[in-house]
Amino acid sequence: MGRTAGHATHGALVEPLPHGAGPRHGHEAVTARERAAAYFALTKPRIIELLLITTVPPMIVAADGWPSLWLILATLIGGALSAGGANAINCYVDRDIDQVMARTRKRPLPSHKVAPRNALVFGVALGVAAFVFLYLTVNPISAVLATAALLFYVFVYTIGLKRSTPQNIVIGGAAGAMPALVGWSAVTGRIDLPALALFAIIFYWTPPHFWALAMRYEKEYAAAGVPMMPVVYGRAETAKHILLYSLLLFAICLVFFAVGRMGMIYLVAALALNSVFVALAVRLWRRPERDVAWSLFRYSIYYLALLFGAMAADRLIAF
Repeated sequence: MGRTAGHATHGALVEPLPHGAGPRHGHEAVTARERAAAYFALTKPRIIELLLITTVPPMIVAADGWPSLWLILATLIGGALSAGGANAINCYVDRDIDQVMARTRKRPLPSHKVAPRNALVFGVALGVAAFVFLYLTVNPISAVLATAALLFYVFVYTIGLKRSTPQNIVIGGAAGAMPALVGWSAVTGRIDLPALALFAIIFYWTPPHFWALAMRYEKEYAAAGVPMMPVVYGRAETAKHILLYSLLLFAICLVFFAVGRMGMIYLVAALALNSVFVALAVRLWRRPERDVAWSLFRYSIYYLALLFGAMAADRLIAF
């Protein structure tokens, strides 16, 4: 999803920044390499990597083995374009918030490395390119699902929910769960019950993952006026909800074991990974502190990668 930023150096996207708009002084120009890097950063490549991790294993499970290499590449390219477009538009909409928060202040728009209008055009262009590419190379349903995720992330989460309710990430998490459906439908041309279970895994993983991050940056979200759960309800209540969602996540992983007809590799991995997740959530519930929340957040990233990796291994390795 973020590997297409090199195309940002063409056309209207490379118009020079107004004098004094960037962090540089005087008339020193921004190099083409720096500008390309700035556009690449707009796509939030680290987030895209995580989304890609949740695309390929569903394809392997759906195909009961390796799909064609071309199908995998086409799905990843299209998904990368779509997610990169969504993230770039998100940067455009949230540029005022990003200016306030220390952890986002160095992003391309707050640091004036990219003009806001150019970021918006770039994001829309990536989204359109994603739909066309997936439609032509994968199938219409995957193209529609990827575009629906982009629109949901931009209009429902970023514009509609993020600044208005502490439930923003709960509902908005549906956008991040969509790559599992895209991957499944790329192979089957439809959405089946196991695909919905995969969607639910990511959907229920998102709140504890993001709330743990929000606990660490609670003051920054408060300063930016974003009603994340720790800001509105406090750390103790947030930690309680993280624990509840981690238990729901555990249950959904077992549901997928049944409906996806998974084997022992997945079952053992799911039991082990979720046990650790719940244990960390219990620890946070008892000690709702920033460093404990940060430990859970970091583990949650490895958790998702390992869980989906175990799905793929379960289908590829005879046990």
